[in-house]
Amino acid sequence: MSITAVEIVLPGTVEPEELLTTRRELPPLRAGQALVRVEASGVSFAEQQMRRGKYYDQPAYPFVPGYDLVGTVLEVGSDADAALMGRRVAALTKVGGWASHVVLETADLVEVPADLAADEAETFVVNGITAWQMLHRYAKVRAGQTILVHGANGGVGSTLVQLARAAGVRVIGTASARNAEAVTALGAAPVDYRGDVPAQVRALAPAGVDAVFDHVGGPGIVDSFRLLAPGGTLVAYGSASTKDESGNSRLPVLRLFARLLLWNALPNNRHAHFYNIWSGLRRRTTFRTRLTEDLTAVFALAAQGVLHPQIAARFPLSQAAQALTLAESRTVTGKVVLVPDEQ
Repeated sequence: MSITAVEIVLPGTVEPEELLTTRRELPPLRAGQALVRVEASGVSFAEQQMRRGKYYDQPAYPFVPGYDLVGTVLEVGSDADAALMGRRVAALTKVGGWASHVVLETADLVEVPADLAADEAETFVVNGITAWQMLHRYAKVRAGQTILVHGANGGVGSTLVQLARAAGVRVIGTASARNAEAVTALGAAPVDYRGDVPAQVRALAPAGVDAVFDHVGGPGIVDSFRLLAPGGTLVAYGSASTKDESGNSRLPVLRLFARLLLWNALPNNRHAHFYNIWSGLRRRTTFRTRLTEDLTAVFALAAQGVLHPQIAARFPLSQAAQALTLAESRTVTGKVVLVPDEQ
């Protein structure tokens, strides 16, 4: 099957309106590959950083952004399971998802439950894997514990809140005052991040919290660590506060990583981790197995109605620039999703 894909290209450190729309004939499928028609792709913080040249290990320009996607398998290569054809699948891609069609390894595809719409499922791919692994593989939360989620109205944050509540965990979530109602609706106690966050959290959890999930980094990471109760765990998974800093894009992450290592070396009965969704990729089989298990568990909760997709807005692929602009505005709850243009 010969397919010409429409792709959104990031040509360099440009403004959103300078994204390019191109067309490219996809190569023939090799063994173990699948041709997927993309039905939904997300606009995440990663793309916002890539636009600035600030994502830790982004490829050289130009490239097609798109960290994750959901779509339908149209064709499979030799040695691939023909039963995949016609099925809706999800994939974690890091780049390449902002396209009408993609070629992927079948081993990287995770089946989506039939009763989940493509745009709904999309909100749970990178966000769901990230939230599930941080909660259950890193912090190992238990029912009855209390956690703090920074950016509780965001894509990862809103998923973290819901997964934690499903596990019987009490959640305190930071957000702007205008998003307090949305955070409350998710099941968390809202805290205004523009105020004195440590004081507000201490008022709700005088003995400290059992885990903190922090994507902000910067100086505030010290407060996150100090808010931990004895035996508590800090999981850092970004450095959003430094996104506009000039200079080497790796330095903020390396400084954060060094600080976490230092805290772990001190006898303070608290733990600190840096979460990277791609850790363990060198052991590709184990990485794929874990990813499939975790995303399947998240999809199951969504299909049961335990998790609710937080879709901030939908944009056709041709309006990727507007979608990226909205995502960067920090005014939305949930995830901005790209969907196919109407035929």
